[in-house]
Amino acid sequence: MGLTYFKRYRMEFDLTRPLFPVWEMPVGYRFRPWDDALLAAHAETKYRCFRYELDASVFPSLGHIDGCRRLMQEITRQEAFVREATWLLEYGDPAKNRPEFCGTIQGMLSRKGIGSVQNVGIVPEHRGRGLGTLLLRKSLEGFCEAGLKRVSLEVTAKNAGARRLYRRLGFRMVRTVYKTAEVAHA
Repeated sequence: MGLTYFKRYRMEFDLTRPLFPVWEMPVGYRFRPWDDALLAAHAETKYRCFRYELDASVFPSLGHIDGCRRLMQEITRQEAFVREATWLLEYGDPAKNRPEFCGTIQGMLSRKGIGSVQNVGIVPEHRGRGLGTLLLRKSLEGFCEAGLKRVSLEVTAKNAGARRLYRRLGFRMVRTVYKTAEVAHA
């Protein structure tokens, strides 16, 4: 194990400006608002989204189901939790008996009164359909509903696809930060 520094960018979105346009949700998908009964579903979905991604090295809890459960409990128990900005994405495949959860996002309130997007993720088999954009838009609408004027998120610098997406949607970079993590080296 060795200590590694991960470069990350803090990006912000101005909620006083119009939100970016979106398209219709693809057939079979629907949003599920926050409900305490969905905590385990959020944790499992978060794990499926991040377990093989770089962010599981940056935030080791994302690489383990128990870590994702603890993380969801920590997020949702805080007074700063913004339930209006927290969503689960569900896909109802007619060939399966029950719907499958395939995306998750959580909202928090920073000490500065700025909304904070946490862990936006889509499971690999549902990527490439614009679902991340739709999920992020739904969360931003929730932050607006909660009366917030600005929202921030952090993205790992090496995640070029996410950085491009956030910029295209109107987020602007406001700061570079570094996160240290213990990483196993080969």
